[in-house]
Amino acid sequence: MEKECVKKGAVKNCLSIAGVDPSGGAGVLADIKAMSACGVYAMGVVTALTAQNTRGVTGVMPVPADFVGKELEAVFTDVPPAAVKIGMLNDAAVIGVVAGALRRYKPRWVVLDPVMVAKSGDRLLREDALEALKTELLPLADIVTPNLPEAGDLLGRTVEKKDAMAEAAEALSAMMKAGGAVLLKGGHLEASSAASDLFYSRGETFWIEAPRTATKNTHGTGCTLSSALAAFLARTDDAAEAVRLAKAYIAEAIAAADSLSVGSGHGPVHHFVRLWQTETPSLPRES
Repeated sequence: MEKECVKKGAVKNCLSIAGVDPSGGAGVLADIKAMSACGVYAMGVVTALTAQNTRGVTGVMPVPADFVGKELEAVFTDVPPAAVKIGMLNDAAVIGVVAGALRRYKPRWVVLDPVMVAKSGDRLLREDALEALKTELLPLADIVTPNLPEAGDLLGRTVEKKDAMAEAAEALSAMMKAGGAVLLKGGHLEASSAASDLFYSRGETFWIEAPRTATKNTHGTGCTLSSALAAFLARTDDAAEAVRLAKAYIAEAIAAADSLSVGSGHGPVHHFVRLWQTETPSLPRES
């Protein structure tokens, strides 16, 4: 690996490896927004192009695996990231290339968001690529961030109830590298007034909760949370603290989602809620 040329105290670099949602609500565009909002320099390696908006996905064009490899080499050999977030990978060939790059360059933190299905229900990971995800990428991840359906797919069984989440997180951790942690998202839990996520690390668990916001504008929440987590891992080098900070950020972004007006379907969260003014600032007058 190239020697990292980073000044002490400099802004950290983070990388998203994901697909493109041209409407900006999910994928690498959302990841770059979230990482930037959370105080790091964000980069993106594109694994697939999608024809997508707030109403659904109408097409997917995978980036060839060898070109994804060139993208990864370009980033890692010049701007080594302190943390990497992995999202949509689409197929087994791309998964293999990403896994090879992680083994070669060994970034400090790897966050795996096992993206399988879009908010609209459209599939983003080919079914024949699931095994590659489990055998090639899970063992390289420091933290995996599945929702309940994704956890069920990874484990080969249904995970639906809150009291089953701790055992599921422990089982997922056993599929990862030694010390691999799991942030199991409980957004799919029924009849809950709180958004309850479970964090499991080295045999210990704790719950992270935030009030559940009544909004349809939750497109890209998983992308945004995992990207914020990568950013805070880079900044704090502390998994438990990074999880708490990322959860607080996504809760604020969801709570402010209705202040945006993006599309007629499931709109995005407000990535820049902490940065944007509620009123449009005055523009300088022309002289």
